[in-house]
Amino acid sequence: MPPEQYAETVMKATAFACLYFTDEHDNPLQLRAVYSRIHPWQLAGGTMDPGERPWETALRECREETGIVFDGPAKLLASVFGQPGREWPYATIGFVFEGGRLTSGQIRSLTLDPAEHDEARVLPMPEWQKLMPRRDFARLEAVVEARRTGTAAFFDSWDWEDQ
Repeated sequence: MPPEQYAETVMKATAFACLYFTDEHDNPLQLRAVYSRIHPWQLAGGTMDPGERPWETALRECREETGIVFDGPAKLLASVFGQPGREWPYATIGFVFEGGRLTSGQIRSLTLDPAEHDEARVLPMPEWQKLMPRRDFARLEAVVEARRTGTAAFFDSWDWEDQ
């Protein structure tokens, strides 16, 4: 079978990459999306552009969404996979990289893109659990645990169904 014909038979997926930041007390930083009722709170990051590699995406999206120009090393905390569903017709593959700890001054100086996010919050995990869909919170827990243990997480149940 020719490669282009075979390519039509395989799974289609979109990919994202993001950076995981916390405050100095290890409380996660997330941004509230103005465009997504399904995933309202998100890490600084976004969808990969054609020709872009995951680390490049994480850096570009972080800069566009927060104004942070991150120059740390590429340290993978988690990979994410989700099956397609009613809300999105493709599988989703994601990469969550370590962003480090931000000072309160750095957090206050974030510059959000109002077309994408209208608020940045840093909260303890129990507070995030109240604000997030079950699977989104489980993904955040996996990222927190990956940072704590130093072992990258594989989170493969971030499906589009039953969010």
